[in-house]
Amino acid sequence: MHKAGFVNILGNPNAGKSTLLNAILGEKLAIITPKAQTTRHRIMGIANGEDYQVVFSDTPGVISQPNYKLQEQMMRSVRSTLEDADLFILLTELDKDFDEPGMLEKIGGMGTPVMVLINKIDLGTQDRVVAKCEQWKQAHPGWMVLPISALTGFNVPEVFVKVLELMPESPPYFPKDEVTDRPVRFFVAEMVREKILLNYQKEIPYSVEVEVESYKEGAQMDHIRCVIHVARETQKGILIGHQGKALKKVGTDARKDIEVFLGKKVFLELHVKVTKNWREDEMKLRRFGYQ
Repeated sequence: MHKAGFVNILGNPNAGKSTLLNAILGEKLAIITPKAQTTRHRIMGIANGEDYQVVFSDTPGVISQPNYKLQEQMMRSVRSTLEDADLFILLTELDKDFDEPGMLEKIGGMGTPVMVLINKIDLGTQDRVVAKCEQWKQAHPGWMVLPISALTGFNVPEVFVKVLELMPESPPYFPKDEVTDRPVRFFVAEMVREKILLNYQKEIPYSVEVEVESYKEGAQMDHIRCVIHVARETQKGILIGHQGKALKKVGTDARKDIEVFLGKKVFLELHVKVTKNWREDEMKLRRFGYQ
C-alpha cells in the first residue's frame, strides 16, 4: 500500500511555518527570518519514502487586511491551499492564537482532517502548554492538538508519524526524486531576499523583490546575475550603502548559502533597480510570480 497526499500549513505571520517545513524535510527550502511576512509564496516541500509521498505546503502568514496588491496576492495564495488539502496543519503559538474566525469556520466546515500544532512551547511552562492544548481541544473537539517546538525539533518526528497515519492510499503525485515544485532560480532569489531581510530594517526588506536575470551553469562554477527591485530611489541608496559595502555583504552572505544549496561554486552579481510602486502593479506582480 502506498500513501500520498497534500498537507497545507496555515498560521499567523512569523508563527514558524517555514521552520516547521524545514524541520520536517530535514533541509532548508523555505527562508527564515525573525521578521513577519518573510514567506510570500506557496512553497511545496516533498517528503518521499518507499511507501509514501507527503507534499507539504508552506504558505504566507494570514493577513486580515492586506495593505497593497502584493499582500492581496499573498492571501490568494493562502486561500488556494484550502482547495487541495488532505490534511490541514494549523500552526498557532503559545502566546498568540491563530484567531481568524472566517478561516477557522471554513476549515472546520470542509470535513478535512485538521491538526493544530501549538508552536514555541519552549518559551513557556508546562502548565501553560497543557492549558493551551485543552483550550484548543474544547474549542474544536474533532481536531488533533499537539504541542511542538519547530525550532528545537521537539515533537516534530511525532507530527510526521501522525501525518502519515492520516494520508490516503494513493500513488505518488511527483517523481520520487523531487523535493519541491520550485525551480533552482526561485531558491536563489529567495536566499538573496533572506539576506536583505536580515541585514536591513524598517521598510526596506518589504519594498524589495529579487529577480534572477540570468543563470549560466558551468562545470566548476555557476554565474548568476540578480536584479533587486526597490520601490523608490531613496531605497536604492540605502540598499547599496556607503561605497557599496551593504550590498556587498548581502552578496557574500547569499553566495555562501547558494553554494551550499547547489553543492558548487557560484559567481553572484547583484544589481539594484528602481521599479516604482511594483507592489501595486499587477503586471509586475505576475512577472515576479505572484499569480
